[in-house]
Amino acid sequence: MFELKFNHATVFTFLIVLIYLLNGCSHQTIEENNSPKEQENIPKEENRHIGLERFNPPIEVHFVRETGQGLRELIDNLPGETLEDNRWNDLYMTELGIDVAYDWKAEGDVYYRKLGSVLTSGNLPDVLKVNAQQLRQLSNANLIHDLTEIYENYATPFTKEVMNQEGRAPLESATLDGKLMAIPIVTSTVDTAEFLWIRTDWLQKLNLDSPKNMEDLMEILGAFTKMDPDGNGIDDTYGLAITEHFWDPAMGITSFFAGHHAYPKLWIENEQGELEYGAIQPEVKIALQELQKMYKEGQLDNEFFLKDGNRVKKDIIDGKIGMLYGEQWSSFVVGPSLEKNPNAQWQAFPIVATNKEEVQVPLKFGVNQFFVVRKDYEHPEAIVKMINLHLEKNWGESAEFTKYYSTPLAVWQLSPVTPFPALKNLDAYKQLRAARLSGNDDLLRDEAKSIHANIQNYMNNGDLSGWGWERSYGPNGAYAILDYYVENNQLLSNPFIGPPTNTMIEKGVILEDYMHDTFMNIILGSPLDEFDYFVDKWNEMGGRKMTEEVNEWYRNYK
Repeated sequence: MFELKFNHATVFTFLIVLIYLLNGCSHQTIEENNSPKEQENIPKEENRHIGLERFNPPIEVHFVRETGQGLRELIDNLPGETLEDNRWNDLYMTELGIDVAYDWKAEGDVYYRKLGSVLTSGNLPDVLKVNAQQLRQLSNANLIHDLTEIYENYATPFTKEVMNQEGRAPLESATLDGKLMAIPIVTSTVDTAEFLWIRTDWLQKLNLDSPKNMEDLMEILGAFTKMDPDGNGIDDTYGLAITEHFWDPAMGITSFFAGHHAYPKLWIENEQGELEYGAIQPEVKIALQELQKMYKEGQLDNEFFLKDGNRVKKDIIDGKIGMLYGEQWSSFVVGPSLEKNPNAQWQAFPIVATNKEEVQVPLKFGVNQFFVVRKDYEHPEAIVKMINLHLEKNWGESAEFTKYYSTPLAVWQLSPVTPFPALKNLDAYKQLRAARLSGNDDLLRDEAKSIHANIQNYMNNGDLSGWGWERSYGPNGAYAILDYYVENNQLLSNPFIGPPTNTMIEKGVILEDYMHDTFMNIILGSPLDEFDYFVDKWNEMGGRKMTEEVNEWYRNYK
């Protein structure tokens, strides 16, 4: 679920020169070295889309792969399967004649260091996952395929339908100088909407109602801090969870700013139809003033600036925190607190705004990674075919959801490509709602059926592993609120969806770090006027130029 690293723009600018000079080794397909079995004629299925036709003879597609504990644990629970030999790789060979190979695999920081070496040398695998900055730089160095016609010809109608669930944005983000230079890895913009997760047992104990506006929220946060909601007679609780990373999708403060009509991570359209960066708007200063006050009054952990999400999650489990902002899956962040305290109860509520105004819920752009294809690779259509098949076998007419997506183990992770419909979770909620209202569980398909089983296991058997599913997908869960957000037109998307501008590549990381440090210092007690200095300095450091570039793109886009 979460952010890319590899950010040092000035170093990368130097490295791109080397990429261009050192562009070298390429992988060969196995077309000339197939076994007799691989050379058997495969009968062509009637009416089979070209994007699902089998390569005959088969080919190799080389990737590199980031691994980690989650993937290791998955494979440990799948006897007979490995990252190289598993149901997905078998399917790609059987259905498409594609032999998946990994040049190397690594975890975490090691992966990103090795990726840096790959980009420096220009010795790319056949298909590589990159971020937006790396996409532009590889395109500028002429190291990757133009996929415009490849996508148009080989993407199946279902793949195009899925890609278009988020409108023009995904493909636009991968389009450079009018050419589709990558296949965007589409996540879900609507799933980044946040909610208020509140301990309702604390509300009941203190005789408080759920918040209807920001003023109510501040009252609750004060009570959760000062009125001993856990009843232990010790001043050891905090109102709001917050980590050292302000924009985390759980335990961050993006939606606290939104409650003051401030959107630091979005570009905002002004009355003249031009885009301005949200972090330098006057509403941000008001929100920072409130956070500074909260910190001073003890409503925030006095050491939050030293804590990542795991440490703050432990405080939640230990019953020290009564509220957090977070996406729909935050039910699984707060759920473990029930194991330690069975009386703890959490529920999602809509985020709120000042002055009883309807809040606009900021969304994170749903594309920040892309698949690029090495310029001299002979079969650039292979990546589109793999995406077609992955979508088809999980959500298409021939779907085998419980074999290829969830067993209920997350076997979809075995595949090197893992696309999914951006609206699948909201659609699953709507299926569950229809089944509840009609009393007809036969309406449930695939993912919704799996979620329903988890919820029933909690409702009927008390299995706490299903509690989070109920809090997210139940009648009063997060997705019921998201559906309300959608129906009331409360979702606020970022209007800038293009590839990073030149100044973003050169100065973006520096400007983001400067923003974070300034906001942190103000919350911890620096004079509020530092914000005004920050705005001026941000513009001088490249923000003004970046804004000009963004608006040049925006005029052409509109």
